[in-house]
Amino acid sequence: MTNGLWSYKEIAAHIRVQPDTVRSYRKHGLLPPPDLVEGGRPFWYADTVRAWVASRPGNRGRRTD
Repeated sequence: MTNGLWSYKEIAAHIRVQPDTVRSYRKHGLLPPPDLVEGGRPFWYADTVRAWVASRPGNRGRRTD
């Protein structure tokens, strides 16, 4: 999204996985709660995702740009 909010697709691209993997993370409580739900679709601010990525176990300096 152009307003700084990311969908499953943008999060997946950021962490280099498939969108279904990100959906699974949310289903299992591994993803932070969405910052916004619009039309039933969850969205996260980029900063929320970056903070989550930095705190994930096994991150060990992985590039997150």
